[in-house]
Amino acid sequence: MRIVRRLAGHELRLLWSLVLWTARRRQGAAGGRSFGYARGQGAMMAGFAFVCLVETVAMSVLLKDRPTVHAVVLFLDVYTIVLVVALHASSVVRPHVLDTGAGALRIRRYVHVDLEVPLERIASVRRELRMTHERTEGELDVEVGSQTTVTLELTEPVTHVTFLGRRRAVRVVRFHADDADGLVRALGRALV
Repeated sequence: MRIVRRLAGHELRLLWSLVLWTARRRQGAAGGRSFGYARGQGAMMAGFAFVCLVETVAMSVLLKDRPTVHAVVLFLDVYTIVLVVALHASSVVRPHVLDTGAGALRIRRYVHVDLEVPLERIASVRRELRMTHERTEGELDVEVGSQTTVTLELTEPVTHVTFLGRRRAVRVVRFHADDADGLVRALGRALV
């Protein structure tokens, strides 16, 4: 039952992101400097939505003689397109946030990754482009388009809560930012 609640909450947060995107608002970015990460995946998400649209039209043609099945499949296909657009919207309205007042860097992706890293735990930050990521204990890779551009090494671990609620201690965090150089410079100034 806990997993069903988490999945339902995830979809509600996605749909809320769509509302925020339409209203041109951001979530959780007040009081800090925002760094986006959605630019690198926009074309891929648009392509995915287009493929889903083509599949919707094809299924409508194939199922035109079966009205009940057609209605169910049409609903599911349209809902899938809405979720794909909502995924992109969630990455736009939930940027990474460097909040020097609160002394933390929030690393986010969609609505299922929101890691808060206290600035005093950051040992080093560097611009590092990586295209391949192997799952390693104690490391978290928050990829966009299969790449990360910033690497944080921590003095002590922070706790990352996974999509389904599992807790992991991480000491190295790699993530993508559209303006990775700007983020590394701003973080460097905040750490001095």
